[in-house]
Amino acid sequence: MKTFSEKLLELRRREGLSQEQLADRLGVTRQSVSKWESGAAVPELSKLVALSDLFSVSVDYLVKDRLEEPERPATVASSSTAKLEEQVEEISRFFRAWTWESNAKLFGLPLVSICFSFYPHMMRNRRTARGIIAIGNIAVGVIALGLLSVGVFSIGALSVGALALGALAFGLAALGPVAVGLLAFGPVALGLWYAGGVAALGGRIAVGVAAVGETAVGYDAAGKHILLWGDGLTQAEVEMFLLEHHPDLWRPLLKLLALFGSNIK
Repeated sequence: MKTFSEKLLELRRREGLSQEQLADRLGVTRQSVSKWESGAAVPELSKLVALSDLFSVSVDYLVKDRLEEPERPATVASSSTAKLEEQVEEISRFFRAWTWESNAKLFGLPLVSICFSFYPHMMRNRRTARGIIAIGNIAVGVIALGLLSVGVFSIGALSVGALALGALAFGLAALGPVAVGLLAFGPVALGLWYAGGVAALGGRIAVGVAAVGETAVGYDAAGKHILLWGDGLTQAEVEMFLLEHHPDLWRPLLKLLALFGSNIK
Protein backbone atom coordinates (compact mmCIF):
# COMPACT_ATOMS: atom_id res chain seq x y z
CA MET A 1 0.00 0.00 0.00
CA LYS A 2 1.19 3.50 -0.78
CA THR A 3 1.03 6.36 1.67
CA PHE A 4 -0.12 9.87 0.78
CA SER A 5 3.48 11.11 0.60
CA GLU A 6 4.43 8.33 -1.82
CA LYS A 7 1.40 8.98 -4.01
CA LEU A 8 2.08 12.71 -4.11
CA LEU A 9 5.70 12.17 -5.13
CA GLU A 10 4.64 9.72 -7.85
CA LEU A 11 1.92 12.02 -9.23
CA ARG A 12 4.18 15.07 -9.25
CA ARG A 13 6.89 13.22 -11.15
CA ARG A 14 4.32 11.77 -13.56
CA GLU A 15 3.26 15.31 -14.46
CA GLY A 16 6.88 16.45 -14.79
CA LEU A 17 6.59 19.10 -12.09
CA SER A 18 9.28 20.23 -9.68
CA GLN A 19 8.44 20.85 -6.03
CA GLU A 20 8.67 24.59 -6.65
CA GLN A 21 6.34 24.43 -9.68
CA LEU A 22 3.77 22.43 -7.71
CA ALA A 23 4.06 24.88 -4.82
CA ASP A 24 3.40 27.84 -7.17
CA ARG A 25 0.25 26.18 -8.55
CA LEU A 26 -1.09 25.54 -5.06
CA GLY A 27 -0.09 28.91 -3.60
CA VAL A 28 2.17 27.39 -0.94
CA THR A 29 5.91 27.29 -0.29
CA ARG A 30 8.28 24.69 -1.71
CA GLN A 31 9.07 23.72 1.89
CA SER A 32 5.41 22.77 2.41
CA VAL A 33 5.49 20.43 -0.60
CA SER A 34 8.76 18.94 0.65
CA LYS A 35 7.20 18.24 4.06
CA TRP A 36 4.15 16.58 2.43
CA GLU A 37 6.35 14.31 0.34
CA SER A 38 8.55 13.37 3.29
CA GLY A 39 5.53 12.56 5.45
CA ALA A 40 6.40 15.29 7.96
CA ALA A 41 3.10 17.14 7.35
CA VAL A 42 -0.27 16.71 5.66
CA PRO A 43 -1.96 19.46 3.60
CA GLU A 44 -5.23 21.04 4.72
CA LEU A 45 -8.46 20.00 3.05
CA SER A 46 -8.53 22.83 0.53
CA LYS A 47 -5.03 21.86 -0.70
CA LEU A 48 -6.04 18.19 -0.91
CA VAL A 49 -8.94 19.19 -3.15
CA ALA A 50 -6.58 21.32 -5.26
CA LEU A 51 -4.20 18.36 -5.61
CA SER A 52 -7.14 16.17 -6.58
CA ASP A 53 -8.10 18.63 -9.34
CA LEU A 54 -4.53 19.08 -10.54
CA PHE A 55 -3.72 15.37 -10.87
CA SER A 56 -7.26 14.23 -11.87
CA VAL A 57 -7.57 11.79 -8.98
CA SER A 58 -10.06 11.57 -6.13
CA VAL A 59 -9.38 12.90 -2.65
CA ASP A 60 -10.12 9.38 -1.41
CA TYR A 61 -7.27 8.05 -3.52
CA LEU A 62 -4.88 10.60 -2.03
CA VAL A 63 -5.72 10.04 1.64
CA LYS A 64 -6.67 6.34 1.79
CA ASP A 65 -3.70 4.00 1.70
CA ARG A 66 -5.84 1.07 0.58
CA LEU A 67 -6.66 2.72 -2.76
CA GLU A 68 -3.73 1.92 -5.03
CA GLU A 69 -4.96 3.21 -8.38
CA PRO A 70 -6.56 6.55 -9.17
CA GLU A 71 -10.22 6.27 -10.01
CA ARG A 72 -10.85 6.93 -13.69
CA PRO A 73 -14.14 8.01 -15.32
CA ALA A 74 -15.81 5.05 -17.07
CA THR A 75 -17.20 7.02 -20.00
CA VAL A 76 -16.77 10.28 -21.81
CA ALA A 77 -20.11 11.46 -20.40
CA SER A 78 -19.11 10.74 -16.81
CA SER A 79 -15.76 12.43 -17.45
CA SER A 80 -17.55 15.60 -18.62
CA THR A 81 -19.82 15.52 -15.58
CA ALA A 82 -16.83 15.12 -13.27
CA LYS A 83 -15.05 18.06 -14.90
CA LEU A 84 -18.17 20.22 -14.52
CA GLU A 85 -18.43 19.28 -10.85
CA GLU A 86 -14.76 20.16 -10.37
CA GLN A 87 -15.28 23.58 -11.99
CA VAL A 88 -18.32 24.30 -9.82
CA GLU A 89 -16.37 23.28 -6.72
CA GLU A 90 -13.43 25.47 -7.75
CA ILE A 91 -15.71 28.48 -8.17
CA SER A 92 -17.36 27.70 -4.84
CA ARG A 93 -14.00 27.53 -3.10
CA PHE A 94 -13.02 30.88 -4.58
CA PHE A 95 -16.09 32.58 -3.16
CA ARG A 96 -15.62 30.95 0.24
CA ALA A 97 -12.04 32.07 0.64
CA TRP A 98 -9.25 33.53 -1.43
CA THR A 99 -5.60 33.51 -0.38
CA TRP A 100 -2.35 34.52 -2.00
CA GLU A 101 1.22 34.94 -0.75
CA SER A 102 4.20 36.31 -2.58
CA ASN A 103 7.22 34.05 -3.03
CA ALA A 104 9.48 36.90 -1.93
CA LYS A 105 10.14 36.84 1.80
CA LEU A 106 11.65 39.16 4.38
CA PHE A 107 12.64 37.96 7.86
CA GLY A 108 10.91 34.68 7.06
CA LEU A 109 7.57 36.35 6.29
CA PRO A 110 5.94 36.74 2.85
CA LEU A 111 6.44 40.24 1.50
CA VAL A 112 2.70 40.34 0.71
CA SER A 113 0.01 38.11 2.19
CA ILE A 114 -3.67 38.39 1.18
CA CYS A 115 -6.43 36.27 2.68
CA PHE A 116 -10.16 36.96 2.41
CA SER A 117 -12.95 34.75 3.75
CA PHE A 118 -16.39 35.51 2.37
CA TYR A 119 -18.53 33.32 4.62
CA PRO A 120 -18.67 33.85 8.42
CA HIS A 121 -18.17 30.14 9.20
CA MET A 122 -14.81 30.24 7.36
CA MET A 123 -13.50 32.64 10.02
CA ARG A 124 -13.39 29.74 12.46
CA ASN A 125 -10.60 28.23 10.39
CA ARG A 126 -7.09 29.60 10.04
CA ARG A 127 -7.78 32.45 7.69
CA THR A 128 -5.28 35.08 8.77
CA ALA A 129 -3.12 37.15 6.44
CA ARG A 130 0.41 37.23 7.85
CA GLY A 131 3.19 39.10 6.08
CA ILE A 132 5.21 42.29 5.86
CA ILE A 133 2.15 43.69 4.07
CA ALA A 134 -0.98 41.84 5.21
CA ILE A 135 -4.46 42.33 3.76
CA GLY A 136 -7.56 40.37 4.75
CA ASN A 137 -10.42 39.83 7.16
CA ILE A 138 -7.79 39.34 9.85
CA ALA A 139 -4.42 40.87 9.04
CA VAL A 140 -1.15 40.73 10.98
CA GLY A 141 1.92 42.45 9.56
CA VAL A 142 4.20 45.45 9.51
CA ILE A 143 1.54 47.12 7.38
CA ALA A 144 -1.87 45.57 8.10
CA LEU A 145 -5.22 46.29 6.44
CA GLY A 146 -8.29 44.33 7.51
CA LEU A 147 -11.46 44.14 9.54
CA LEU A 148 -9.19 43.17 12.42
CA SER A 149 -5.68 44.44 11.83
CA VAL A 150 -2.54 44.29 13.95
CA GLY A 151 0.69 45.87 12.78
CA VAL A 152 3.19 48.68 13.03
CA PHE A 153 0.94 50.59 10.61
CA SER A 154 -2.60 49.30 11.00
CA ILE A 155 -5.87 50.20 9.26
CA GLY A 156 -9.13 48.41 10.00
CA ALA A 157 -12.48 48.32 11.72
CA LEU A 158 -10.60 47.20 14.84
CA SER A 159 -7.03 48.37 14.55
CA VAL A 160 -4.04 47.82 16.84
CA GLY A 161 -0.58 49.18 16.08
CA ALA A 162 2.09 51.79 16.56
CA LEU A 163 0.06 53.92 14.13
CA ALA A 164 -3.55 52.75 14.16
CA LEU A 165 -6.46 54.03 12.07
CA GLY A 166 -9.88 52.46 12.50
CA ALA A 167 -13.41 52.60 13.81
CA LEU A 168 -11.88 51.39 17.07
CA ALA A 169 -8.17 52.19 17.15
CA PHE A 170 -5.55 51.32 19.75
CA GLY A 171 -1.96 52.47 19.28
CA LEU A 172 0.93 54.68 20.21
CA ALA A 173 -0.78 57.08 17.82
CA ALA A 174 -4.47 56.32 17.23
CA LEU A 175 -7.01 57.94 14.91
CA GLY A 176 -10.66 56.93 14.65
CA PRO A 177 -14.21 57.41 15.95
CA VAL A 178 -12.97 55.80 19.16
CA ALA A 179 -9.23 56.24 19.58
CA VAL A 180 -7.06 55.08 22.47
CA GLY A 181 -3.31 55.63 22.65
CA LEU A 182 -0.44 57.77 23.84
CA LEU A 183 -1.59 60.22 21.17
CA ALA A 184 -5.28 59.91 20.25
CA PHE A 185 -7.51 61.86 17.85
CA GLY A 186 -11.18 61.19 17.17
CA PRO A 187 -14.74 62.00 18.23
CA VAL A 188 -13.96 60.01 21.39
CA ALA A 189 -10.24 60.25 22.15
CA LEU A 190 -8.47 58.80 25.17
CA GLY A 191 -4.79 59.71 25.19
CA LEU A 192 -2.32 58.72 27.86
CA TRP A 193 -0.41 61.88 26.94
CA TYR A 194 -2.30 63.84 24.29
CA ALA A 195 -5.88 63.76 23.04
CA GLY A 196 -7.96 65.71 20.56
CA GLY A 197 -11.64 65.13 19.85
CA VAL A 198 -15.24 66.00 20.55
CA ALA A 199 -14.75 64.30 23.92
CA ALA A 200 -11.04 64.29 24.76
CA LEU A 201 -9.29 62.92 27.82
CA GLY A 202 -5.54 63.42 27.86
CA GLY A 203 -2.97 62.91 30.59
CA ARG A 204 -0.95 65.97 29.59
CA ILE A 205 -2.96 67.87 26.99
CA ALA A 206 -6.59 67.53 25.92
CA VAL A 207 -8.22 69.58 23.17
CA GLY A 208 -11.91 69.21 22.35
CA VAL A 209 -15.47 70.37 22.80
CA ALA A 210 -15.31 68.63 26.17
CA ALA A 211 -11.68 68.33 27.28
CA VAL A 212 -10.14 66.96 30.46
CA GLY A 213 -6.40 66.95 31.08
CA GLU A 214 -3.53 68.58 32.94
CA THR A 215 -3.77 71.26 30.25
CA ALA A 216 -7.19 71.50 28.60
CA VAL A 217 -8.51 73.58 25.72
CA GLY A 218 -12.21 73.38 24.95
CA TYR A 219 -15.72 74.69 25.04
CA ASP A 220 -16.02 72.85 28.35
CA ALA A 221 -12.64 72.11 29.93
CA ALA A 222 -11.33 70.79 33.21
CA GLY A 223 -7.72 70.59 34.36
CA LYS A 224 -4.83 72.38 36.03
CA HIS A 225 -4.42 74.81 33.10
CA ILE A 226 -7.60 75.73 31.20
CA LEU A 227 -8.26 77.72 28.03
CA LEU A 228 -11.97 78.03 27.26
CA TRP A 229 -13.30 78.45 23.75
CA GLY A 230 -15.54 81.37 24.66
CA ASP A 231 -16.31 83.39 21.55
CA GLY A 232 -13.61 81.58 19.59
CA LEU A 233 -9.87 81.00 19.57
CA THR A 234 -7.23 81.55 16.94
CA GLN A 235 -4.53 79.00 16.22
CA ALA A 236 -1.90 81.47 17.48
CA GLU A 237 -3.75 81.88 20.80
CA VAL A 238 -3.87 78.13 21.34
CA GLU A 239 -0.20 77.77 20.43
CA MET A 240 0.84 80.48 22.92
CA PHE A 241 -1.24 78.88 25.68
CA LEU A 242 0.20 75.41 25.09
CA LEU A 243 3.79 76.69 24.86
CA GLU A 244 3.35 78.58 28.11
CA HIS A 245 2.72 75.33 29.98
CA HIS A 246 4.59 72.88 27.70
CA PRO A 247 7.56 74.75 26.22
CA ASP A 248 9.25 71.53 25.08
CA LEU A 249 6.22 70.29 23.13
CA TRP A 250 7.20 68.82 19.74
CA ARG A 251 6.47 71.57 17.21
CA PRO A 252 4.52 69.50 14.64
CA LEU A 253 2.34 68.19 17.49
CA LEU A 254 1.94 71.75 18.79
CA LYS A 255 0.71 72.87 15.36
CA LEU A 256 -1.72 69.96 15.14
CA LEU A 257 -3.19 70.52 18.60
CA ALA A 258 -3.44 74.27 18.01
CA LEU A 259 -5.18 73.72 14.68
CA PHE A 260 -7.59 71.35 16.37
CA GLY A 261 -8.17 73.81 19.23
CA SER A 262 -8.95 76.70 16.91
CA ASN A 263 -11.60 74.64 15.07
CA ILE A 264 -13.43 73.03 17.97
CA LYS A 265 -16.91 74.13 16.92
